[in-house]
Amino acid sequence: MAKAIKKVVLAYSGGLDTSVILKWIAVTYGCEVVTLTADLGQEEDLDGVDAKALRTGASRAYVEDLREEFARDFIFPMMRSGAVYEGRYLLGTSIARPLIAKRLVDIARAEGAQAVAHGATGKGNDQVRFELAVNALAPDLDVIAPWRIWDLRSRTDLTAFAEKHGIPLSTSSKQYSMDRNMLHCSFEGGELEDPWCEPGPNSHVMAVPVEQAPDTPEYITIEFKKGDAVAVNGEAMSPATIIRTLNTIGGRHGIGRLDMVENRFVGIKSRGVYETPGGTVLHIAHRDLEGICMDRESMHLRDQLIPRYSEAVYNGFWFAPEREAMQAFIDKTQETVNGTVRLKLYKGNAFPVGRTSPNTLYCHDLATFEDCATYDHADAAGFIKLQGLRVRGYAQRVKKD
Repeated sequence: MAKAIKKVVLAYSGGLDTSVILKWIAVTYGCEVVTLTADLGQEEDLDGVDAKALRTGASRAYVEDLREEFARDFIFPMMRSGAVYEGRYLLGTSIARPLIAKRLVDIARAEGAQAVAHGATGKGNDQVRFELAVNALAPDLDVIAPWRIWDLRSRTDLTAFAEKHGIPLSTSSKQYSMDRNMLHCSFEGGELEDPWCEPGPNSHVMAVPVEQAPDTPEYITIEFKKGDAVAVNGEAMSPATIIRTLNTIGGRHGIGRLDMVENRFVGIKSRGVYETPGGTVLHIAHRDLEGICMDRESMHLRDQLIPRYSEAVYNGFWFAPEREAMQAFIDKTQETVNGTVRLKLYKGNAFPVGRTSPNTLYCHDLATFEDCATYDHADAAGFIKLQGLRVRGYAQRVKKD
């Protein structure tokens, strides 16, 4: 395989790991390495990352602003589904991987590369997500995963390799393994490897500790069209701007912080801390609006898909036919999810306190406890009698004790 590979496109962050990987691939395969650095709203200064890649041996370095595409084509479709992995995790890391993989493939095609490469480890989910996405989009491309095949087994090994090949080393040390994009920030490692230890203060980046949140609640409104947020507090915004705006608002109230032990796809249990302030507010508002304008049976059928859809995203099957089929059904159900939700944000919580929709299915005359002309209470007796036929029969014929 090595002789056939003349050019590789590498997902490159500019850190020690991917810098070593860049040089290692070039040396090991004797090939060109093209790098892709994706701006997904991680709030990092990417100035100079292309120059660093070129100094480290890349033949070309792409730095791309993918924030709007990320929000529009990945975050928002997922939000329309109501996806929550294992009942809690809003999939902030998971949803970023298919976009990076897509751009790796696009660049590989443009550059005439025979392979793509990533820096994910052999223990995590990201290796699966990257490679399944590449398999779906370009099954002819090889995927190089250095962490699974090289003999560099420790941070000391990486540092020695970097020094040998003149790769600049950072003097900073990281307490956690972190992944950040516009939707969330994740923390792993350090004291978090002990599930009994409370997360330390340095695990707060996007959301303030709830103890530091304001003592006065803040009210906001979010407007939706076909299940997508289109405006905050009456101001129309692009998808990425909405996420960033809600991050700021939700973050100052300590909203969207999660500490959980989850089940990785590869079979390992992992403890992580996640901050998803804007996504949490958006998820709560969207779910609340559905209550007033989404048909009951459509909602319940969609709800049955949430665990399956969430697993598809988490496990790396974004481009798989089952996720795309589920998305088609979900998007159909969202055609009438239009309207505005008012929320009260306070001390780590987002409380929906009002909702309105031009497609409302709520009928005050039917719902009121006062007398109304459109509902005859006596009609309920026949309904209950028919519903009870099955359970009465079971009780009479089976549960005779």
